[in-house]
Amino acid sequence: MKKIISLCFCFFLFLNGKSQPQNPLTWVATYKSLSATEGEIIITAKIEKGWHTYSQRPTEAGPIPTSINFTPSKQYRLVGNTEETDAHEEFVKAFDAKIFVFHDKAEFKQKVKLTAKSGFNITIKVEYMTCNDMMCLPPKTTDLTVKVQ
Repeated sequence: MKKIISLCFCFFLFLNGKSQPQNPLTWVATYKSLSATEGEIIITAKIEKGWHTYSQRPTEAGPIPTSINFTPSKQYRLVGNTEETDAHEEFVKAFDAKIFVFHDKAEFKQKVKLTAKSGFNITIKVEYMTCNDMMCLPPKTTDLTVKVQ
């Protein structure tokens, strides 16, 4: 009887493990000091092989562009817009259009002006969509925190 219960338990664990949502992107935020009162936040996504995510550039073709939102605070202010590097335009069959995408890695940079002493956190929300050649996952929002030092 114990063997049957153990076997059933293992079976349910296997099913539960397989039902976990896919997450082919891993996001990280770091802070780089440029001076005593200025810095740069670098937001990087590591993208699993075979998957891609989209640029911040809006498109009418269909995918949700990546958006990065910083929680407002009196401790800092944003300088300019969030810049992205290495997005390239390619034809995406799923949307039957040319769209700017990232493969392997996506990187975004945002300059900030500090209005308080360092040692505080900045919180960030990243909304993005991920696809491969077979399917697209629903848009997802990831919360990040970076310490200003």
